[in-house]
Amino acid sequence: MFTGLESPLHLLILLSLVLVLFGAKRLPEIGRSLGSGMREFRESITGHAPAADAQVSADGEHVSPTKATAELSQSTQTGEPT
Repeated sequence: MFTGLESPLHLLILLSLVLVLFGAKRLPEIGRSLGSGMREFRESITGHAPAADAQVSADGEHVSPTKATAELSQSTQTGEPT
């Protein structure tokens, strides 16, 4: 039924071995570093960073670039300070 590393028993043995080797305190740190490495790799492949596209308004709400541009042009037309 299950062959190779797809077997639940093999995965359980592998996870317990990782836990013994690195310890419970280092596992979250390893997970974070792997995640950030994967994110940086994906950003380098696509050529842009998703976090750079979003802007934050004055009340701390994330705003898309098109909405921020529309709000800015509207405030300049009405003469309201930004």
